Amino acid sequence: GLPEKARQEGLDPHEYMKKYGAFELEKHCYELHMQPLSETELHGAEIIEETGDVIKNGKIIGVLVDGIARQGFPTPSRRQEFFSQTLKDWGWGEYAFPTYIKSHIHPEKLDKSKDEVVLVATFRLPTLIHTRSGNAKWLAEISNRNPVWINVEDAKRWGVKTGDLIRVNTEIGYFVNRVWVTESIKPGVVACSHHMGRWRRKQDPGGNRWAANLVKVEQVEEGKWRMTNEEGVSSYESSDPDTSLIFWSDGGVHQNITFPVQPDPISGMHCWHQKVTIEKAHEGDRYGDIFVDTEKAFSVYKKWLGLTRPGPGPNGLRRPLWLGRPFRPSDHTFYVR
Repeated sequence: GLPEKARQEGLDPHEYMKKYGAFELEKHCYELHMQPLSETELHGAEIIEETGDVIKNGKIIGVLVDGIARQGFPTPSRRQEFFSQTLKDWGWGEYAFPTYIKSHIHPEKLDKSKDEVVLVATFRLPTLIHTRSGNAKWLAEISNRNPVWINVEDAKRWGVKTGDLIRVNTEIGYFVNRVWVTESIKPGVVACSHHMGRWRRKQDPGGNRWAANLVKVEQVEEGKWRMTNEEGVSSYESSDPDTSLIFWSDGGVHQNITFPVQPDPISGMHCWHQKVTIEKAHEGDRYGDIFVDTEKAFSVYKKWLGLTRPGPGPNGLRRPLWLGRPFRPSDHTFYVR
């Protein structure tokens, strides 16, 4: 592992990562479906020659390929499945075969009378990776602001130019950010990189000060909240001498709070993309301002819940047993009792 690799170069793990920035865990991780099953995995298994199934404890654990029992794909049949029995069994039979599903931000679902466009909330600058790079000070030095990318045609229609302040209105609020006019994005679509806009309040622990703005959060009415920037990023003294070398002052604009929770009715995963309207900043708006109506947010959440279909699934399951999870609980926890 990392400690052993570092020792080979006379370094400790931290020094190794400072020098290289990455550590290769596994060199060859391709075509895992072709990996032969181990002797341990095959112990007690039955191979059905006619179908090629490798069965153990009543489950298919692999597939016979060219006379070799291999792992196959992570599906119930261990094959690439053109038809999903799982979707059919769970009440979504119309999607059991591959098809095109019009999402909530499909052009047909945009209100043209309001000049709605799509905000790509999963857009990212290539230098940062979610919170995983939040403590990478060298990357924060490279990328520390996240203006809204707008196509030239849209910018002309809205009367804005690079550097102007705009309001990005979502279904439950808005955020105020600057504009980046570019041909690198399609008309009718805007984007704001989601790695930035970290924030902290005065009462919060110090944390990551080279990428987080100091903010004030206040309730302006029942269910209505506002967040404003009080102080940007600046140099400071600490045990890390690099904190005194910070020269940038921008931590970006936080956008996620202004997005309602939109659980996909089949998978439950959050549907990130947003229908938004763009307008010039209002009088009194400041860079980084955020407003959210939590009552609207809950209403939108309930609307999305209404798109689901009643459970539980077959045999009282909460979710299919075969779907992988990073830390899988015991089988009995998958059932509604």
